[in-house]
Amino acid sequence: MHEMSLAEGVLQLIEDAARQQDFAKVTTVWLEIGQLSGVEVEAMKFCFDAVTRDSIADGARLEIIALPGTGWCMQCSKTVPMVEVFGECPECGSHQMQVTGGTEMRVKELEVS
Repeated sequence: MHEMSLAEGVLQLIEDAARQQDFAKVTTVWLEIGQLSGVEVEAMKFCFDAVTRDSIADGARLEIIALPGTGWCMQCSKTVPMVEVFGECPECGSHQMQVTGGTEMRVKELEVS
């Protein structure tokens, strides 16, 4: 389950931000997760709750912002939506696709007190 290490990384980012910006508690974390990132959202929520226990983010609400997958078709030269990394172009059916978006995961915002 790679979501556990991802959740640990998010907590590390939160702790680093707390040291730099001098806040004591995180109440909400907004996390952007791309549709093609390979991150299972429910597993991420579970791991986030487990990893943040007894930390600055203990009890924080995790809000997920889903980012759509996009790709560029080498055959028809169009940017199109993608739902899977090795999917076909919805315009021409080609499998010569280059993913251009939706693979990212990042902390978008923190609500602190």
